[in-house]
Amino acid sequence: MKFRQALFWDTNPSKIDTKKNARYIIERILEFGRPNEVGWVFKHYPKRVIKKTLHLPRVQLNSKSKALWSLLVK
Repeated sequence: MKFRQALFWDTNPSKIDTKKNARYIIERILEFGRPNEVGWVFKHYPKRVIKKTLHLPRVQLNSKSKALWSLLVK
């Protein structure tokens, strides 16, 4: 997937590694992504990885987003 610059404004999206930067990608897309980008996250990463990311300390999601995604990955 080609990541949008607007979504990853603080880095060069073409240099993002989907394995090494999984937490960063998951957090950013679940917080600011479009429906097709969220769909990509759920196809590309196992639910357990997404769930684990949501419960990491200092997760970069607002509380409402975190609550929503936590319910959806049960």
